[in-house]
Amino acid sequence: MLSVIVDGIWREGDKSLAVRLIAENGEALPAWQPGAHIDVHLPCGVVRQYSLTGSCQDESYLICVGRETASRGGSRYVHDTLRPGQKLLVSAPRNLFPLLPAERVLLLAAGIGITPLYAMALQLKAAGTPFTLHYYVRNRESAAFARELSPFAECIIHTASPRTALAEHLPAAEAGLHAWICGPAGFMEKVREVATAKGWEDAQLHSEAFQPVAPLSCGETGEIFTVKLASTGERWPVPADKTIAQVLQANGVDVPLSCEMGICGACLTPVIDGVVDHRDSVQSEAEKSAVNQHVALCCSRSHSGELVIGL
Repeated sequence: MLSVIVDGIWREGDKSLAVRLIAENGEALPAWQPGAHIDVHLPCGVVRQYSLTGSCQDESYLICVGRETASRGGSRYVHDTLRPGQKLLVSAPRNLFPLLPAERVLLLAAGIGITPLYAMALQLKAAGTPFTLHYYVRNRESAAFARELSPFAECIIHTASPRTALAEHLPAAEAGLHAWICGPAGFMEKVREVATAKGWEDAQLHSEAFQPVAPLSCGETGEIFTVKLASTGERWPVPADKTIAQVLQANGVDVPLSCEMGICGACLTPVIDGVVDHRDSVQSEAEKSAVNQHVALCCSRSHSGELVIGL
């Protein structure tokens, strides 16, 4: 855990707040690369994941938090209560959405999904990698980092609905061209639908969920199954109303948890045997169907009667 101080807060568009964090001890915070996020432990008792943004050369951290009408506590606290000078605890950066080498890059952002892609745009510009950023917002006044992006000819802010505009903005698949996508789930689904129709391979599309997938309705939690530790052979039943993580913790097993919604990857654990019912938003479809799989202990379940995990 890192102890940080809120060094500054300012508006980015009419719906978001940028928050700059510096180390309490005055030293440089741990290095990060575009796509990384941190867990922020807020004084209201919740832990939220926020993408780091801005230049990764800075010794401070910059996050940007949109105001959510259906806030579960994090967004509301940042907008209504957080003030400069407050101390917070944050995790070291984790990167589940890295900017990989590519000949040409397409960045597609919607809403507050601009935060990791703004950092990517800065790095691509500095490296001289050809790229285009399409940023979709309801109205220009709500666009975060519009002032910073305005000098970049590669960055285009759209107020038209991406559902109608994506067919024009997303080119046909080309060798060496990769896309990074971030925004609400419906937006990312539409991008993948249009991209697939234009011949894009799944390996060319890189996305990060900026909110969890929709929760299961009552009655869809799943059947009871058994979780087994490969190291000791201990096994416990996982009832329909409990997660694997909750059962493990109740039996004294240390489980690294953060978001508890399947969007951060903190609790991903190797699967030794069994068929996982994947319910996280972190892993790609390829990862979820790979020979060597990981299970998100906070939300996923098992299609098999027993799931053996690498703990």
